[in-house]
Amino acid sequence: MSARRSTQARRARRAATRGRSRVEAAWREFAASFARAGMVPPVEPGLAAVEAAEGSAVVLLAPRQALTFTGKCRLRCLYGAVRLLGFAVGSHQPALPVFSPATHCSLTLEALPAERPPAADLRQLRAAARAALRAHRVRRQARVKVMARFSPECAVVLLEHLDTPVTRFLLSHPPLSRLFEPQKKEESSFTSEDAVLASVGIVKCSPERGLLVSESMGLALEELIQACCEEDEGVPVVLVCGPKNTGKSTFNRYLINLLLNRLPSVEYMECDIGQTEFTPPGCVSLSSVTEPVLGPPFTHQQTPRKMVYYGQTSCEQDTERYLDVVKYVFSSYKKEVPLVINTMGWVKGEGLLLLIDTIRLLSPTHIVQMDVYDWKAMAPLTPEYVHLTPGLYTKGKQQAKCKQLGADGGESWKASEGEGGASAPEYKLLYVHPEFPRAGVAGEARVHSGILRDMSMLGYLGQLQAPDIGAVLPLHCLAPYQVPFSAVALRVIHTDVAPTNIMYAVNASWVGLCRIPDEIRCQSDGPVLLTQTPVCDCLGFGS
Repeated sequence: MSARRSTQARRARRAATRGRSRVEAAWREFAASFARAGMVPPVEPGLAAVEAAEGSAVVLLAPRQALTFTGKCRLRCLYGAVRLLGFAVGSHQPALPVFSPATHCSLTLEALPAERPPAADLRQLRAAARAALRAHRVRRQARVKVMARFSPECAVVLLEHLDTPVTRFLLSHPPLSRLFEPQKKEESSFTSEDAVLASVGIVKCSPERGLLVSESMGLALEELIQACCEEDEGVPVVLVCGPKNTGKSTFNRYLINLLLNRLPSVEYMECDIGQTEFTPPGCVSLSSVTEPVLGPPFTHQQTPRKMVYYGQTSCEQDTERYLDVVKYVFSSYKKEVPLVINTMGWVKGEGLLLLIDTIRLLSPTHIVQMDVYDWKAMAPLTPEYVHLTPGLYTKGKQQAKCKQLGADGGESWKASEGEGGASAPEYKLLYVHPEFPRAGVAGEARVHSGILRDMSMLGYLGQLQAPDIGAVLPLHCLAPYQVPFSAVALRVIHTDVAPTNIMYAVNASWVGLCRIPDEIRCQSDGPVLLTQTPVCDCLGFGS
């Protein structure tokens, strides 16, 4: 009997050792990713978190320390500086809403290194930190605990419970009710610091669930930041491309946040109609970004400067119209601030040819190509390759670009004269090999793309909820806008519907509300039925 217990104990110790080794290995890899990106690696885990008041907590991060978490909160830096998805937050900045749902890569809060001040200033720094804690009504007992571990090089942040109309609306749907909870329990034991964080609405998780900045990603970001800040060769236009599930959206958010550390605004053009960042799906848009992007798309839906509703999440059935829309939206870009362009993950067959057309149309100064299989999914998009390879509607080499006629006799998209010069396009190609878990593996995304699109639509509709904390109102309880039918023109996109069935098609459908440039006279009390789909500005959406 005693021998059996001894054997079981040895097995338990070996299992515990393997568990610790996995955690330690994950931490080492996480720290190495910071080193490869030119950042100071975080120290071994250990966290000081105390309850500041009901629904809020003060977290003290030692120099180089990091916290990877799932959940949502409002973050304010009281002392020092921290970085979150590339954006540096100092004590002079207002509180920021932070969203780290289980459906996406977990966010990591890291303390930025600071120079040790002269000894004469230590008392003043302690006084400044204590004054910041008092100003935000942190309880005396919490202040004492924080100041006991305070050092001039540390960072002190205030985390507060966050509840917004958008999150209330999303969480009211049963399938999304646990959106901000971790998908599975972590191996580590539950500590008092974990309880404090949970009271705010976040859960500490292992570093391996956070973003791993690969060496190639760090080098690409460094070069892009330098180009955007110096502008030695004009304002940069950065086009990001690659197969599905290789981290294009995460790279874009990280790049935008890094740029906002130095610039007041960044332009962002969305060409991926299946996974849009700032609008509901099915749109090509141009947005001016002035605030850091600290969450997935459903948390920061906004009104873009220019938007066209394409009407589908894939353009395979009508690539001509897709290029028409891209050209129309791009014409609003004034080339005064850097532009980041996101593209579709459709990079095989006609998708690659369409990408080549898009590159020729938008003339980027830098192309970031993301892949994890050593370019087996798509060939390296060097300037020479793009110059020689024909697209869907453009020819390679020095041949003139073709003009095609559609079935209705109208002229299809073509490049303007002079674009097809003899020289290859001039842009810098940057390769990025993402190294986060499941990168590039088909079918291994955290959440199906269709669910992510639904979440973006719900995030858009959630903005209609009342700003005060209260019960979520069903959509049918909201007061609708009303316009006379004589001022309405209808068109069902990408399919033919008999005029007698138009109203059935519109009923309870997702409808893009657009502004038609040409005046259309209505001869009856009913709406005008359009025979063609115009390329026009979309003002918003209704149902």
